[in-house]
Amino acid sequence: MNILEVKDLCKTYVVNKRQNNVLKNVSFSVVEGEMVAVMGPSGSGKSTLLYTVSGMDGATAGEVKFCGRNIADMAQKELADLRLNEMGFIFQQMYMLKNLTVLDNIILPAVQSHKTGESRKEIKKRGQELMRKLGIIEIADNDINEVSGGQLQRACICRSMINTPKMIFADEPTGALNRTTSDEVMQKLGELNNDGTTIMLVTHDVKVAAVCTRVLYIVDGNIKGEYNFDKQKSDMSVRERERALNNWLLELGW
Repeated sequence: MNILEVKDLCKTYVVNKRQNNVLKNVSFSVVEGEMVAVMGPSGSGKSTLLYTVSGMDGATAGEVKFCGRNIADMAQKELADLRLNEMGFIFQQMYMLKNLTVLDNIILPAVQSHKTGESRKEIKKRGQELMRKLGIIEIADNDINEVSGGQLQRACICRSMINTPKMIFADEPTGALNRTTSDEVMQKLGELNNDGTTIMLVTHDVKVAAVCTRVLYIVDGNIKGEYNFDKQKSDMSVRERERALNNWLLELGW
């Protein structure tokens, strides 16, 4: 089943009375359970695509359907509820509230949501379970300025999962991390995907994209190519996946 369907999507900004067509008739779909990476040069429209298909920014033209519902037809409140309850978000800049502990930051979307009708105690217990799963339970009561960048990004993943979303949208989730921490974060995202969570992420890192099932390559607001790992040998090693993807990207002018 397609969880996300995008058809002829256009996004135009007007700056100083000049039109900037950032997305130009973009069409693609994401199947439930997929992990899709969006790659492309700087300024190609990667982040704009992510924000537009997740309803964080409005489309100029075209259609975006999430679980069969056209998000352009939704009222602001309905769209806000959809994002809160059915979508999770991970950003390069780790937005956390400084006056809350790490655990309280993680459970905040669940406290705001009325999806499950749980008590705060039950929500807290789920938050702790997620922290345990991602190996950061020991920092639950810390302030956010008392933890490392890698721990904070894993906390962001926990927060994105707290309302058991149908899909996670991630913008450069490893962009501010060193290689080791980046690999750890991607391992955790891979595990979540293996458990059935659909993920769409923007990245400039071949190592990150090689963990995904499919890669979309965008240039000047158009999808120029698509690489599907499912159509390759199933027993490819991580290094082979990276090499194959890198060669494909070079052919496209990466």
